[in-house]
Amino acid sequence: MKFGINLFPTVGPQDKPAVQYFEESLRLAELADELGFHHVKTVEHYFSPYGGYSPDPVTFLAAAAARTSRIRLVTGAVLPAFTHPVKLAGKLAMLDGISAGRLDVGFGRAFLPDEFHAFGIPLDESRARFDEGVAACKLLWSGEDVVWDGRFHRFGPVTLLPRPVQRPHPRILVATAKSPESAEAAGRNGYGVMLVPSINSREQVQDVLALYRKAASSAGFEPADEDVHMSYNAFVAEDADEARTLGRQYSEQSHRALAAAVSSWAHTRSADYPGYEKIVERVGKGDFDRQVAERKALVGSPGEVVAAVEAIRNWFGEVTLSLQVVSGNVPYEHAARSLRLFAEHVLPRF
Repeated sequence: MKFGINLFPTVGPQDKPAVQYFEESLRLAELADELGFHHVKTVEHYFSPYGGYSPDPVTFLAAAAARTSRIRLVTGAVLPAFTHPVKLAGKLAMLDGISAGRLDVGFGRAFLPDEFHAFGIPLDESRARFDEGVAACKLLWSGEDVVWDGRFHRFGPVTLLPRPVQRPHPRILVATAKSPESAEAAGRNGYGVMLVPSINSREQVQDVLALYRKAASSAGFEPADEDVHMSYNAFVAEDADEARTLGRQYSEQSHRALAAAVSSWAHTRSADYPGYEKIVERVGKGDFDRQVAERKALVGSPGEVVAAVEAIRNWFGEVTLSLQVVSGNVPYEHAARSLRLFAEHVLPRF
């Protein structure tokens, strides 16, 4: 198994200034590099405390690249629906160069109606724009004199500069929150997947993984642990009661940010997002104690977290875990303590 950190902000100006959030997150990226973690990841979201401090993961990861030497940099995820593929492919190739080939590119469809509305993009074009954007970026990275005549974009012949360091292109990962179809398509195309176990049952995650692995194998692709990423809220302390008390506080703030961000699904419908109108109800039933008990959050003493990770490995196999150590308004000192304890007690066991 491999372990990294996912710096998913769930704060706004009322919690801490953006400049403080960025500086603390870059310090955590440096610390994760020093402690031997596999990757640092961040998200693309807009406008709200649910990820809004990270509208461009490429910018943050470029800063992290300059302050680290070994750790991999993962977009978790960039959203092709909101960016022209020539621009997106160029920015990511530049980041691969700045980091000397340490980039893994995670692509996502996006799922918040307010973001689509702000960009003037219909929700019902989500999947088609995603598929076209990923395919165009892949071709721009690997080809020359590229001509593209798609539904949403037409360009060429162009040869992208700079060329990616990793040839023919960086590792591609696809975010799939709830869609088995997305996981199956990722497997067929030889891509990795990024999953969020906290919003699905263990059985649902196992089913999606089985579908992904079968599709990948049928296409002649044998996924490694780095091809399956899973994100978990993580809060570790020497004292289990302290970990739960503070972890609950930060988790509840993060949960409120998510609930507010998805609230527009209560009056929104889209053929590209079947069943998403129920997400408001599901989010409203968030239960911290159940999340911890069901191993959907890594909260507790180092020994308890080791046991939780062992269970996750038994359920899902050799995968890569992304620890969300800043979910909620977590002070830098607490997030750094979680990383140090995890590195000391958990990493050596796996």
